[in-house]
Amino acid sequence: MSTPLTSLHELLARHVPSDDKEREDLAKMRALATELEKPFSRAQERGHFTGSAVVVDPAGERVVMVHHGKLKRWLQPGGHAEEADAGSMEATALREAREETGCRVRPHASAPRPLDVDIHTIPARKDEPEHVHLDVRYLVVAEDPEALAHDPGESSGAQWLTWDEALARADEAPLRRMMEKARAVVRGG
Repeated sequence: MSTPLTSLHELLARHVPSDDKEREDLAKMRALATELEKPFSRAQERGHFTGSAVVVDPAGERVVMVHHGKLKRWLQPGGHAEEADAGSMEATALREAREETGCRVRPHASAPRPLDVDIHTIPARKDEPEHVHLDVRYLVVAEDPEALAHDPGESSGAQWLTWDEALARADEAPLRRMMEKARAVVRGG
């Protein structure tokens, strides 16, 4: 097994899910990490691994959400793995967070790595069939929160929000679960 796949298997093996949905998704992700020929490749039509990040300010009082250009939803920054990420889901999450917020980011010192995992369906588009994203999620800190700027190619906006505002925009249970986990970590709970 190649080093990126070994790292992925180890990452998934040590993650502790927090509810039934995450437990089911983690089991599927572990299986797909073995079954998929190219688990990091967007060309893998059945599904592929992605990385995303809950981005917080240094005080842990605010969180960034971006308005996704294609899905038209408020979400955490994230996206597809690239070859330069060398199979590291953390590298993917950090790169995506930098690209989608314009901020310098680093992993949160006390957060589990990963923070959360989730499988979600991406609807078909003219150039892509319906498929799943096997999302590995991290908690990261923006070192320069005043630099926040969205990438118009990715989103129609990015905003710093209070935890309550972010949770109000979280339109599905796995997104709320991830946000609650992140809030608990930054509050030391």
